[in-house]
Amino acid sequence: MARLTAPALRRGLDILEVLVEEDEGLRVPEITKRLGLPRATTHELVNTLVDRGYLELSREAGRVTLGVRALRLGAGYERGLDLATVGRECAAEVAAACGETVQVVVRDARFAVFIVRIDSTHSVRLVSQVGSRLPASCTAGGKMLLSMLPSAELHALFTDDRALHKMTPHSIDTRERLLADLDLTRERGWAEENCESNDHAACVAAPVYDRLGACVAAMSISVPIVRWSDAQKQRYVELVLGGAKAMSQRLGAQVSS
Repeated sequence: MARLTAPALRRGLDILEVLVEEDEGLRVPEITKRLGLPRATTHELVNTLVDRGYLELSREAGRVTLGVRALRLGAGYERGLDLATVGRECAAEVAAACGETVQVVVRDARFAVFIVRIDSTHSVRLVSQVGSRLPASCTAGGKMLLSMLPSAELHALFTDDRALHKMTPHSIDTRERLLADLDLTRERGWAEENCESNDHAACVAAPVYDRLGACVAAMSISVPIVRWSDAQKQRYVELVLGGAKAMSQRLGAQVSS
């Protein structure tokens, strides 16, 4: 059954949404053209939104920009967000699609901290806990987060090879190898771990952004090696990229389709 909607309200929201992408605002004729609205309708809607404080009209520049009330709406939404809560909901959707363990991590200096874990539905599964802290260089999520750091900050964290902690024989143990891995991660947009924190597991991860465009977390899918293959890996990459994108959107990030 189709839902009833209010055309005038929908058009007003269209105006607000088109202005989100325009830092310098738009003139009313530009809004009219962008949205395909009658000129009189656009003027009426803009005037109403200006009157309520959701838009501001610069008489000198003749441009319309978002107003303080719009900012308050965004701030109210952000106050209601909890990284772990949003992460748990989005990770659960990815876990349902793949049946494997899905986690969300944040970074604490050289370490990755797990704030969300959705268990695999398989009898053979990985063992980890929310709150556990592992060397970021050994985990896909941690490497994803490290790859987003400015060069100076990254070099300050890993001044030499001694800053790297090995968890398995496959762990990255030199600064040179780490930087090469992070370059590849940055280039392709997702991270990979092969038996680097656990001898029996592989993992892929993708970045999660907030409304300011900052990478605030990473979502990962961890899989026992007995169920890992190149074909499956590609599927996991697509799933984790989609899950991280959905989480970013829930956090207010402007993510391209």
